[in-house]
Amino acid sequence: MENILNESEIAKMKQCGKLLAEVMTLVKQGLVPGRSTAEIDQLAEDALRARGVGAAFKNYMTPDGVRYPAATCISINNQIVHGLPRPDREIVWGDIVSVDIGARCGSICVDMARTFGVGDIPGQADLLIKAAEACLAAGIAQAHAGNRIGDIGAAIQSVAENAGFGIVRDLAGHGIGRAIHLPPQIPNFGQPGVGPAIVEGMALAIEPMLVLGDYRIKIESDGWTVATADNSLSAHVEDTVVVLAGKPVNVTGP
Repeated sequence: MENILNESEIAKMKQCGKLLAEVMTLVKQGLVPGRSTAEIDQLAEDALRARGVGAAFKNYMTPDGVRYPAATCISINNQIVHGLPRPDREIVWGDIVSVDIGARCGSICVDMARTFGVGDIPGQADLLIKAAEACLAAGIAQAHAGNRIGDIGAAIQSVAENAGFGIVRDLAGHGIGRAIHLPPQIPNFGQPGVGPAIVEGMALAIEPMLVLGDYRIKIESDGWTVATADNSLSAHVEDTVVVLAGKPVNVTGP
């Protein structure tokens, strides 16, 4: 399986994850009112290049043969994921901005996402972001050898729903490693003890997507950006983990 890595590949993934986390920090600093999402995308691409890292999303080909044109996905407020950066979409005070970045270091890929508040954001939005982060931590904690993929989703769902938020059902995390998107899919809901087994050397991109309202989605007119159908706020966070000595090692996190 392409997401079960050997020792040298795991070392490369750790190195790549550290560099991607540096880029995400720069992006966070660049999220200021008046800057366009296209400018943020260029900032991220330049930072990746400066570190000798490839932009894994740029020119990514979908099953339909369409290539994604940017280095990042930048999704704002009611947008969940796959937000296409645009020169005419400026960041404004009070936005919550989800930034998703994939990096390629040689033959190994890593993936991470964070949702940031710009200036003062509504209390519910802040709680939503914190709940998404708690869901990510809970999901990662289940990614150890001997568990199953369903254990990750069940943990995420439990934290989200106990906090009073919805979980997006039509999108999922994924395996990662020798390509940016690999099996297995990792739903953010489900039953413990079901699904593929988690084994030593397995690399997983775990990515909770929480919403204030209904979990149903819509695709915006650009053909890429996924948003909530009811226009409620959404938060998306993601880390790449690898199972090492039976336990999850977060290569993009703190």
